[in-house]
Amino acid sequence: MSDIDSIVEEIQKAEPLITASRTQQVKHLILRLQEKIGQHDNRQFYLFKVLRAHILPLTNVAFNKSGSSFITGSYDRTCKVWDTASGEELHTLEGHRNVVYAIQFNNPYGDKIATGSFDKTCKLWSAETGKCYHTFRGHTAEIVCLAFNPQSTLVATGSMDTTAKLWDIQSGEETMTLTGHSAEIISMSFNTMGDRLITGSFDHTVSVWEIPSGRRIHTLIGHRGEISSAQFNWDCSLIATASMDKSCKLWDSLNGKCVATLTGHEDEVLDVTFDSAGQLVATASADGTARVYSAASRKCLAKLEGHEGEISKICFNAQGNRILTASADKTSRLWDPHTGECLQVLKGHTDEIFSCAFNYEGNTIITGSKDNTCRIWR
Repeated sequence: MSDIDSIVEEIQKAEPLITASRTQQVKHLILRLQEKIGQHDNRQFYLFKVLRAHILPLTNVAFNKSGSSFITGSYDRTCKVWDTASGEELHTLEGHRNVVYAIQFNNPYGDKIATGSFDKTCKLWSAETGKCYHTFRGHTAEIVCLAFNPQSTLVATGSMDTTAKLWDIQSGEETMTLTGHSAEIISMSFNTMGDRLITGSFDHTVSVWEIPSGRRIHTLIGHRGEISSAQFNWDCSLIATASMDKSCKLWDSLNGKCVATLTGHEDEVLDVTFDSAGQLVATASADGTARVYSAASRKCLAKLEGHEGEISKICFNAQGNRILTASADKTSRLWDPHTGECLQVLKGHTDEIFSCAFNYEGNTIITGSKDNTCRIWR
Protein backbone atom coordinates (compact mmCIF):
# COMPACT_ATOMS: atom_id res chain seq x y z
CA MET A 1 0.00 0.00 0.00
CA SER A 2 1.34 3.43 -0.87
CA ASP A 3 1.20 6.15 1.78
CA ILE A 4 -2.16 7.79 1.05
CA ASP A 5 -1.38 11.10 2.81
CA SER A 6 1.66 11.73 0.62
CA ILE A 7 -0.34 10.83 -2.53
CA VAL A 8 -3.05 13.34 -1.54
CA GLU A 9 -0.37 15.96 -0.85
CA GLU A 10 1.13 15.42 -4.33
CA ILE A 11 -2.28 15.69 -5.96
CA GLN A 12 -3.04 18.92 -4.09
CA LYS A 13 0.31 20.41 -5.10
CA ALA A 14 -0.35 19.62 -8.74
CA GLU A 15 -4.03 20.53 -8.74
CA PRO A 16 -4.91 23.83 -6.97
CA LEU A 17 -8.64 23.16 -7.42
CA ILE A 18 -8.44 20.34 -4.84
CA THR A 19 -8.57 22.36 -1.62
CA ALA A 20 -8.08 21.18 1.97
CA SER A 21 -11.82 20.74 2.41
CA ARG A 22 -11.69 17.99 -0.22
CA THR A 23 -8.87 16.01 1.42
CA GLN A 24 -11.11 13.35 2.97
CA GLN A 25 -13.01 12.86 -0.26
CA VAL A 26 -9.80 12.38 -2.25
CA LYS A 27 -8.48 9.95 0.39
CA HIS A 28 -11.67 7.94 0.11
CA LEU A 29 -11.39 7.78 -3.69
CA ILE A 30 -7.75 6.66 -3.52
CA LEU A 31 -8.62 3.93 -1.00
CA ARG A 32 -11.36 2.68 -3.31
CA LEU A 33 -8.97 2.73 -6.25
CA GLN A 34 -6.34 0.78 -4.29
CA GLU A 35 -8.93 -1.81 -3.30
CA LYS A 36 -9.99 -2.17 -6.93
CA ILE A 37 -6.42 -2.56 -8.20
CA GLY A 38 -5.57 -4.95 -5.37
CA GLN A 39 -8.43 -7.34 -6.01
CA HIS A 40 -6.94 -10.60 -7.21
CA ASP A 41 -9.71 -11.58 -9.49
CA ASN A 42 -9.84 -15.35 -9.82
CA ARG A 43 -13.18 -15.25 -11.55
CA GLN A 44 -14.16 -18.09 -13.85
CA PHE A 45 -16.32 -17.03 -16.80
CA TYR A 46 -19.39 -19.03 -17.76
CA LEU A 47 -21.36 -18.96 -20.97
CA PHE A 48 -24.35 -16.67 -20.45
CA LYS A 49 -25.88 -16.55 -23.88
CA VAL A 50 -25.33 -17.58 -27.50
CA LEU A 51 -26.63 -14.97 -29.94
CA ARG A 52 -27.47 -16.46 -33.32
CA ALA A 53 -27.78 -12.99 -34.60
CA HIS A 54 -26.75 -12.95 -38.15
CA ILE A 55 -27.47 -15.18 -41.12
CA LEU A 56 -23.88 -14.78 -42.34
CA PRO A 57 -20.54 -14.66 -40.48
CA LEU A 58 -19.70 -11.83 -38.10
CA THR A 59 -16.91 -9.42 -38.89
CA ASN A 60 -16.47 -7.59 -35.59
CA VAL A 61 -17.76 -7.04 -32.05
CA ALA A 62 -17.36 -3.95 -29.82
CA PHE A 63 -18.57 -2.77 -26.39
CA ASN A 64 -19.63 0.70 -25.39
CA LYS A 65 -17.49 2.17 -22.59
CA SER A 66 -19.60 0.93 -19.68
CA GLY A 67 -20.24 -2.41 -21.33
CA SER A 68 -24.02 -2.04 -21.03
CA SER A 69 -24.40 -2.67 -24.75
CA PHE A 70 -22.34 -4.03 -27.62
CA ILE A 71 -22.51 -4.21 -31.39
CA THR A 72 -21.92 -6.92 -33.98
CA GLY A 73 -21.12 -6.35 -37.66
CA SER A 74 -21.73 -8.99 -40.30
CA TYR A 75 -21.44 -10.12 -43.89
CA ASP A 76 -25.27 -9.93 -43.89
CA ARG A 77 -24.86 -6.13 -44.40
CA THR A 78 -26.23 -5.18 -40.97
CA CYS A 79 -24.90 -4.10 -37.59
CA LYS A 80 -26.89 -5.16 -34.54
CA VAL A 81 -27.01 -3.44 -31.14
CA TRP A 82 -27.38 -5.70 -28.07
CA ASP A 83 -28.18 -5.24 -24.41
CA THR A 84 -25.38 -7.00 -22.51
CA ALA A 85 -27.35 -7.75 -19.33
CA SER A 86 -30.25 -9.52 -21.06
CA GLY A 87 -28.70 -10.54 -24.37
CA GLU A 88 -31.68 -8.91 -26.12
CA GLU A 89 -31.35 -7.32 -29.54
CA LEU A 90 -32.05 -3.57 -29.30
CA HIS A 91 -31.65 -2.44 -32.93
CA THR A 92 -30.70 -3.67 -36.36
CA LEU A 93 -28.85 -0.99 -38.32
CA GLU A 94 -29.87 -1.58 -41.93
CA GLY A 95 -28.92 0.32 -45.08
CA HIS A 96 -25.47 -0.81 -46.17
CA ARG A 97 -25.34 -2.61 -49.51
CA ASN A 98 -22.41 -4.86 -48.70
CA VAL A 99 -20.45 -6.36 -45.78
CA VAL A 100 -20.41 -4.24 -42.59
CA TYR A 101 -16.77 -4.63 -41.64
CA ALA A 102 -15.59 -1.90 -39.25
CA ILE A 103 -17.79 -0.92 -36.29
CA GLN A 104 -17.25 1.39 -33.35
CA PHE A 105 -19.01 3.25 -30.54
CA ASN A 106 -17.98 6.87 -29.94
CA ASN A 107 -16.60 5.98 -26.51
CA PRO A 108 -16.58 7.26 -23.83
CA TYR A 109 -20.00 8.72 -24.74
CA GLY A 110 -21.49 5.67 -26.43
CA ASP A 111 -24.47 7.49 -27.94
CA LYS A 112 -23.30 7.05 -31.55
CA ILE A 113 -22.13 4.16 -33.70
CA ALA A 114 -20.09 4.29 -36.90
CA THR A 115 -20.18 1.46 -39.43
CA GLY A 116 -17.71 1.09 -42.30
CA SER A 117 -18.68 -1.13 -45.21
CA PHE A 118 -17.39 -2.82 -48.33
CA ASP A 119 -20.02 -0.66 -50.11
CA LYS A 120 -17.40 2.18 -49.79
CA THR A 121 -19.55 4.21 -47.36
CA CYS A 122 -19.49 4.86 -43.64
CA LYS A 123 -22.73 5.47 -41.76
CA LEU A 124 -23.28 7.27 -38.47
CA TRP A 125 -26.15 6.04 -36.27
CA SER A 126 -27.87 6.87 -33.01
CA ALA A 127 -27.07 4.10 -30.50
CA GLU A 128 -30.29 4.96 -28.65
CA THR A 129 -32.80 4.89 -31.53
CA GLY A 130 -30.96 3.11 -34.33
CA LYS A 131 -31.65 6.05 -36.66
CA CYS A 132 -29.07 6.84 -39.37
CA TYR A 133 -27.74 10.42 -39.05
CA HIS A 134 -25.35 10.52 -42.01
CA THR A 135 -23.95 8.44 -44.84
CA PHE A 136 -20.37 9.44 -45.61
CA ARG A 137 -19.60 8.93 -49.32
CA GLY A 138 -16.30 9.56 -51.08
CA HIS A 139 -14.07 6.50 -50.79
CA THR A 140 -13.57 4.64 -54.05
CA ALA A 141 -13.04 1.21 -52.43
CA GLU A 142 -13.99 -0.82 -49.34
CA ILE A 143 -13.76 0.80 -45.90
CA VAL A 144 -11.86 -1.58 -43.61
CA CYS A 145 -11.13 0.44 -40.46
CA LEU A 146 -12.49 3.48 -38.64
CA ALA A 147 -12.02 5.49 -35.46
CA PHE A 148 -13.79 8.27 -33.57
CA ASN A 149 -11.64 11.06 -32.17
CA PRO A 150 -11.88 11.24 -28.33
CA GLN A 151 -13.93 14.45 -28.47
CA SER A 152 -16.46 12.66 -30.70
CA THR A 153 -16.48 15.46 -33.26
CA LEU A 154 -14.81 13.50 -36.08
CA VAL A 155 -14.85 10.00 -37.46
CA ALA A 156 -11.87 8.77 -39.47
CA THR A 157 -12.17 6.02 -42.08
CA GLY A 158 -9.44 3.94 -43.74
CA SER A 159 -9.94 2.27 -47.08
CA MET A 160 -8.59 -0.14 -49.67
CA ASP A 161 -8.34 2.98 -51.88
CA THR A 162 -5.12 3.84 -49.88
CA THR A 163 -6.63 6.99 -48.33
CA ALA A 164 -8.02 7.94 -44.96
CA LYS A 165 -10.83 10.47 -44.70
CA LEU A 166 -12.05 12.60 -41.81
CA TRP A 167 -15.76 13.38 -41.49
CA ASP A 168 -17.51 16.01 -39.37
CA ILE A 169 -20.05 14.28 -37.12
CA GLN A 170 -22.33 17.34 -36.84
CA SER A 171 -22.54 18.39 -40.47
CA GLY A 172 -21.90 15.03 -42.11
CA GLU A 173 -19.32 16.68 -44.40
CA GLU A 174 -15.90 15.35 -45.34
CA THR A 175 -13.28 17.58 -43.70
CA MET A 176 -10.19 16.12 -45.37
CA THR A 177 -8.52 13.29 -47.22
CA LEU A 178 -5.16 12.00 -46.01
CA THR A 179 -3.11 10.76 -48.96
CA GLY A 180 0.36 9.29 -49.00
CA HIS A 181 0.02 5.55 -48.49
CA SER A 182 0.57 3.36 -51.54
CA ALA A 183 -1.58 0.42 -50.42
CA GLU A 184 -4.73 -0.14 -48.34
CA ILE A 185 -5.02 1.34 -44.84
CA ILE A 186 -5.84 -1.50 -42.47
CA SER A 187 -5.53 0.07 -38.99
CA MET A 188 -6.07 3.51 -37.46
CA SER A 189 -6.09 5.07 -34.04
CA PHE A 190 -6.27 8.55 -32.48
CA ASN A 191 -4.14 9.57 -29.51
CA THR A 192 -5.96 10.54 -26.29
CA MET A 193 -5.77 14.27 -27.08
CA GLY A 194 -7.20 13.76 -30.54
CA ASP A 195 -4.47 15.86 -32.20
CA ARG A 196 -2.69 12.86 -33.76
CA LEU A 197 -3.95 10.01 -35.93
CA ILE A 198 -1.92 6.98 -36.94
CA THR A 199 -2.67 4.88 -40.01
CA GLY A 200 -1.12 1.47 -40.66
CA SER A 201 -0.95 0.20 -44.23
CA PHE A 202 -0.17 -2.81 -46.38
CA ASP A 203 2.60 -0.61 -47.86
CA HIS A 204 4.66 -1.67 -44.76
CA THR A 205 4.53 1.83 -43.20
CA VAL A 206 2.62 3.73 -40.53
CA SER A 207 1.90 7.43 -40.94
CA VAL A 208 1.46 9.88 -38.08
CA TRP A 209 -0.88 12.75 -38.99
CA GLU A 210 -1.43 16.05 -37.23
CA ILE A 211 -5.11 16.83 -36.63
CA PRO A 212 -6.84 19.06 -37.63
CA SER A 213 -4.25 20.31 -40.16
CA GLY A 214 -3.94 16.89 -41.85
CA ARG A 215 -0.17 17.32 -42.15
CA ARG A 216 1.85 14.08 -42.17
CA ILE A 217 4.40 14.51 -39.37
CA HIS A 218 6.18 11.14 -39.52
CA THR A 219 6.31 8.03 -41.63
CA LEU A 220 7.39 5.03 -39.56
CA ILE A 221 9.61 3.07 -41.94
CA GLY A 222 11.33 -0.19 -41.06
CA HIS A 223 8.89 -3.09 -41.27
CA ARG A 224 9.43 -5.55 -44.12
CA GLY A 225 5.85 -6.71 -44.36
CA GLU A 226 2.28 -5.44 -44.24
CA ILE A 227 1.17 -3.71 -41.03
CA SER A 228 -1.63 -5.53 -39.18
CA SER A 229 -2.14 -3.16 -36.25
CA ALA A 230 -0.85 0.18 -34.90
CA GLN A 231 -1.60 1.55 -31.43
CA PHE A 232 -0.64 4.43 -29.10
CA ASN A 233 0.16 3.77 -25.47
CA TRP A 234 -1.88 5.71 -22.87
CA ASP A 235 0.29 8.84 -22.72
CA CYS A 236 0.88 8.68 -26.49
CA SER A 237 4.66 8.71 -26.09
CA LEU A 238 4.99 5.34 -27.83
CA ILE A 239 3.45 3.70 -30.86
CA ALA A 240 3.43 -0.10 -31.25
CA THR A 241 3.16 -1.65 -34.71
CA ALA A 242 2.54 -5.29 -35.58
CA SER A 243 3.58 -6.66 -38.94
CA MET A 244 3.47 -9.67 -41.24
CA ASP A 245 7.30 -9.57 -41.05
CA LYS A 246 6.97 -11.56 -37.74
CA SER A 247 7.97 -8.57 -35.59
CA CYS A 248 6.47 -5.80 -33.53
CA LYS A 249 8.20 -2.43 -33.33
CA LEU A 250 8.01 0.37 -30.75
CA TRP A 251 8.42 3.95 -31.97
CA ASP A 252 8.95 7.27 -30.22
CA SER A 253 5.86 9.17 -31.30
CA LEU A 254 7.54 12.59 -30.96
CA ASN A 255 10.42 11.98 -33.36
CA GLY A 256 9.13 8.97 -35.31
CA LYS A 257 12.25 6.92 -34.56
CA CYS A 258 12.12 3.16 -33.94
CA VAL A 259 13.20 2.51 -30.34
CA ALA A 260 12.82 -1.29 -30.26
CA THR A 261 12.05 -4.33 -32.38
CA LEU A 262 10.24 -7.03 -30.41
CA THR A 263 11.18 -10.38 -31.91
CA GLY A 264 10.52 -14.01 -31.10
CA HIS A 265 7.41 -14.88 -33.09
CA GLU A 266 7.87 -17.48 -35.80
CA ASP A 267 5.06 -16.22 -38.03
CA GLU A 268 3.10 -13.05 -38.82
CA VAL A 269 2.18 -10.80 -35.89
CA LEU A 270 -1.55 -10.21 -36.32
CA ASP A 271 -2.36 -7.91 -33.41
CA VAL A 272 -0.68 -5.73 -30.79
CA THR A 273 -2.03 -3.93 -27.75
CA PHE A 274 -0.82 -1.94 -24.73
CA ASP A 275 -2.25 -2.36 -21.25
CA SER A 276 -4.09 0.75 -20.01
CA ALA A 277 -1.05 1.95 -18.03
CA GLY A 278 1.19 1.60 -21.09
CA GLN A 279 3.68 -0.60 -19.23
CA LEU A 280 3.04 -3.85 -21.10
CA VAL A 281 2.85 -4.68 -24.79
CA ALA A 282 1.08 -7.87 -25.86
CA THR A 283 1.37 -9.42 -29.31
CA ALA A 284 -0.68 -12.13 -31.04
CA SER A 285 0.72 -14.24 -33.85
CA ALA A 286 -0.15 -16.69 -36.59
CA ASP A 287 2.35 -19.02 -34.87
CA GLY A 288 -0.36 -19.76 -32.26
CA THR A 289 1.39 -17.95 -29.41
CA ALA A 290 1.07 -14.58 -27.75
CA ARG A 291 3.83 -12.68 -26.00
CA VAL A 292 3.99 -10.01 -23.30
CA TYR A 293 6.84 -7.50 -23.33
CA SER A 294 7.84 -4.72 -20.97
CA ALA A 295 7.41 -1.36 -22.72
CA ALA A 296 10.30 0.02 -20.66
CA SER A 297 12.92 -2.76 -20.86
CA ARG A 298 11.55 -4.21 -24.14
CA LYS A 299 12.21 -7.68 -22.73
CA CYS A 300 9.78 -10.57 -23.25
CA LEU A 301 8.14 -11.18 -19.85
CA ALA A 302 5.85 -14.06 -20.75
CA LYS A 303 4.96 -16.43 -23.58
CA LEU A 304 1.31 -17.43 -23.78
CA GLU A 305 1.31 -20.96 -25.17
CA GLY A 306 -1.60 -23.35 -25.62
CA HIS A 307 -3.64 -22.30 -28.63
CA GLU A 308 -3.63 -24.78 -31.53
CA GLY A 309 -4.23 -22.21 -34.26
CA GLU A 310 -3.34 -18.64 -35.15
CA ILE A 311 -4.30 -15.89 -32.68
CA SER A 312 -5.90 -12.98 -34.49
CA LYS A 313 -6.92 -10.74 -31.56
CA ILE A 314 -5.48 -9.89 -28.17
CA CYS A 315 -6.70 -7.47 -25.49
CA PHE A 316 -6.16 -6.54 -21.85
CA ASN A 317 -8.94 -5.91 -19.36
CA ALA A 318 -9.02 -2.30 -18.11
CA GLN A 319 -7.38 -3.37 -14.84
CA GLY A 320 -4.39 -4.76 -16.76
CA ASN A 321 -4.29 -8.08 -14.88
CA ARG A 322 -5.87 -10.30 -17.55
CA ILE A 323 -5.30 -10.92 -21.26
CA LEU A 324 -7.90 -12.34 -23.62
CA THR A 325 -7.01 -14.01 -26.94
CA ALA A 326 -9.16 -15.13 -29.87
CA SER A 327 -7.97 -17.99 -32.04
CA ALA A 328 -8.66 -20.01 -35.17
CA ASP A 329 -8.69 -23.12 -32.90
CA LYS A 330 -12.32 -22.16 -31.98
CA THR A 331 -11.38 -21.13 -28.44
CA SER A 332 -10.79 -17.90 -26.61
CA ARG A 333 -8.37 -17.99 -23.70
CA LEU A 334 -7.82 -15.99 -20.54
CA TRP A 335 -4.24 -15.45 -19.35
CA ASP A 336 -2.24 -13.93 -16.52
CA PRO A 337 0.03 -11.41 -18.31
CA HIS A 338 2.74 -11.60 -15.63
CA THR A 339 3.15 -15.39 -15.39
CA GLY A 340 1.89 -16.35 -18.87
CA GLU A 341 -0.38 -18.93 -17.22
CA CYS A 342 -3.58 -19.88 -19.05
CA LEU A 343 -6.37 -19.36 -16.51
CA GLN A 344 -9.34 -20.47 -18.58
CA VAL A 345 -10.30 -21.81 -22.01
CA LEU A 346 -13.63 -20.51 -23.35
CA LYS A 347 -14.98 -23.38 -25.47
CA GLY A 348 -18.11 -23.85 -27.51
CA HIS A 349 -17.75 -21.97 -30.76
CA THR A 350 -17.76 -24.30 -33.76
CA ASP A 351 -15.52 -22.21 -36.01
CA GLU A 352 -12.65 -19.75 -35.65
CA ILE A 353 -13.02 -16.82 -33.25
CA PHE A 354 -11.75 -13.60 -34.76
CA SER A 355 -12.98 -11.02 -32.25
CA CYS A 356 -13.05 -10.76 -28.47
CA ALA A 357 -13.55 -7.96 -25.97
CA PHE A 358 -13.80 -7.22 -22.25
CA ASN A 359 -16.27 -4.72 -20.85
CA TYR A 360 -14.75 -1.90 -18.77
CA GLU A 361 -15.44 -3.64 -15.44
CA GLY A 362 -13.68 -6.74 -16.71
CA ASN A 363 -16.53 -9.03 -15.64
CA THR A 364 -18.06 -9.71 -19.07
CA ILE A 365 -16.49 -11.03 -22.27
CA ILE A 366 -17.90 -11.20 -25.78
CA THR A 367 -16.52 -13.45 -28.51
CA GLY A 368 -17.43 -13.33 -32.19
CA SER A 369 -16.94 -16.32 -34.45
CA LYS A 370 -17.13 -17.44 -38.06
CA ASP A 371 -19.87 -19.82 -36.84
CA ASN A 372 -22.24 -16.80 -37.18
CA THR A 373 -22.71 -16.54 -33.41
CA CYS A 374 -21.61 -14.18 -30.72
CA ARG A 375 -21.26 -15.44 -27.17
CA ILE A 376 -21.58 -13.53 -23.90
CA TRP A 377 -19.50 -14.89 -20.99
CA ARG A 378 -19.66 -13.64 -17.43
